Amino acid sequence: MLRTPDDTETLADRAAEPRRQDAPGRLLVQRGLFFGPSALVPEDLYSKVECGAARRTRRTVELSPATRVTTNTYFGRFHATYWQRWTAIPEVEASATVTGTGRVRLYASDTNKVWRIVDAQDVENADGRVVRLVGKIDRFVDGGGMWLEFTTERGELTVTDVRWSVAAPRTLAPTVVGICTFNRVEDCLNTMQALADDPEALTTVEHVQVVDQGTDPLESRTRFAEVSAALGGKLRYVRQPNLGGAGGFTRTIFDATRGPAEEHRDVLLMDDDVLLEPEILVRLTAFAACTTHPTIVGGQMLNLLHPAYLHIAAEYADIETLRAGLPIPGALKEANLLGTDKQGRPIVQERRVDTAYNGWWACLIPAEIVRRIGYPLPMFFQWDDVEYGYRARAHGIPTVALPGAGVWHADFGWKDWDEWHRYFNMRNALITAALHTPFTGHRTVKELATLLGHYLVAMHYGLAATLIKAVEDFLEGPKSMNDGSVAAAAEIRKIRSAYPETVIHAMAELPEHTRDFRDTEVVRDRGTPGMPRATWAKRVAYQIAGIGRDSAFVPAGDAHWWHVSLFKRAIVTDMSEMGFRVRERDAAKTKDLAARGLKALKRLYKEGPAVAQRYREAAGELMSRGNWARLYGLDD
Repeated sequence: MLRTPDDTETLADRAAEPRRQDAPGRLLVQRGLFFGPSALVPEDLYSKVECGAARRTRRTVELSPATRVTTNTYFGRFHATYWQRWTAIPEVEASATVTGTGRVRLYASDTNKVWRIVDAQDVENADGRVVRLVGKIDRFVDGGGMWLEFTTERGELTVTDVRWSVAAPRTLAPTVVGICTFNRVEDCLNTMQALADDPEALTTVEHVQVVDQGTDPLESRTRFAEVSAALGGKLRYVRQPNLGGAGGFTRTIFDATRGPAEEHRDVLLMDDDVLLEPEILVRLTAFAACTTHPTIVGGQMLNLLHPAYLHIAAEYADIETLRAGLPIPGALKEANLLGTDKQGRPIVQERRVDTAYNGWWACLIPAEIVRRIGYPLPMFFQWDDVEYGYRARAHGIPTVALPGAGVWHADFGWKDWDEWHRYFNMRNALITAALHTPFTGHRTVKELATLLGHYLVAMHYGLAATLIKAVEDFLEGPKSMNDGSVAAAAEIRKIRSAYPETVIHAMAELPEHTRDFRDTEVVRDRGTPGMPRATWAKRVAYQIAGIGRDSAFVPAGDAHWWHVSLFKRAIVTDMSEMGFRVRERDAAKTKDLAARGLKALKRLYKEGPAVAQRYREAAGELMSRGNWARLYGLDD
């Protein structure tokens, strides 16, 4: 039996609930939660009833006789391998308040998921007894973690207020939560409410700064005042013109690092459209307080539409080929955290994997790091977090993607590439390559030429134009970022509007785009070609000769260039699966875009190294406090 975290509890109840205080000199690093912040979240991500029956709430589990409950779960584990690698903390204490009769065990695992009992206590007829178990953080360099197990035989056992703590090497740094929003009013208000609903987690931060860059301001809604009041004076609300995610996030970093160093604040950046687990505030700030060297500490992304799935445990970018979001070898990717491996053991990130950067859906950046490496670049959005992570690496500063510190975010797999923001993905990737690679141009030009060829045969004309514009603007040099890339955002939308296949249509509009039902017959892909170059050349020849089926409906998962290019007209499902786009062969557009693209790529190969040098020379100014003050129109 279980109940949702809020079917009997109110915010007032939680705020008034007495809390066992941690001993002096100890730092709370993780709370033991048995249920998520929302009924939309599987409770087994927090705790699992392995046998018997148990009643779970957010902070309490009540075990019936003959029951076993484990916290060997994504949110329930203490990920010891990351603590041994990045901190000098010698041991961790897991404590809980128990009532009734049963057994409490502290387990540990090694790199190969072999389990061992570290500590244990039996309790009999306890009445609010505090049980303390201690585990040394000493055999986890390559992998492994710790968790708790609660068992009963004949009696019942209630467990509450589970807390993991360590001897504090230093106090928590003053930290500011920074949320950037643009016309996502309800999403942002929900995120703010989630923070307000967990007063204990909120005590770990000094204040919450919301930077609103939208045309539909939060403050215009009645609910805004209610949420502001719930945050208890911790809200700082800033309105400014739209400078993209980079400008919105940097504003909080900018404000948090004003004045002398002793007045600076660490910043925990957070997206506005996440399903927030407030526990992330506790875990990221505590871990950052314990690292042996200044470290960027990131939270992981779980998929909002598939909440039991972890996006990537750790990632890197192949910068020269302009690809980010690649999984570090050994890292979980699109992993079902409620599943089991071949041996029937839980799917967890047992082996430690070290990330190259962390996305800013939830990422803590210490103020000391900002002082050392500067502010983010005014890229508008896309690759700003990648570039900052790699800049930190170049200065000897690591990034840790901490398991068990996660938020739910919209699944990237449901987003279509054929959008205006693809311009920033490509242009900003080129800028990152200019700053962090030798930039000879060969690999980069080869990758872009391949993409352009694929776009053209697949009738992705707007996307081809987007790529060309990204290359051309990169070649203009650093001046393209003088206005925070605001003009570029407007211009790329205008350019793409000339290409009808960039428009998404609702399924109700389908009859307007067909002659009869045969035009919408679904044609599935037959598989990846064994010789891609030869296949591409064949598709080009077919299109020149006018060979191909007249019309077909192609599902999003089958809309590969080698398949779509077989048709003169393809009705293609958008990756969001909310509608469709219509692609039609156009020889004139193909010829024009091919010529323009070839010219741009020739320039990139020839001029790229010199342009890259200009970006390196301008980087110091672009990432400076003075430049951001100018963009914000502030007299700093």
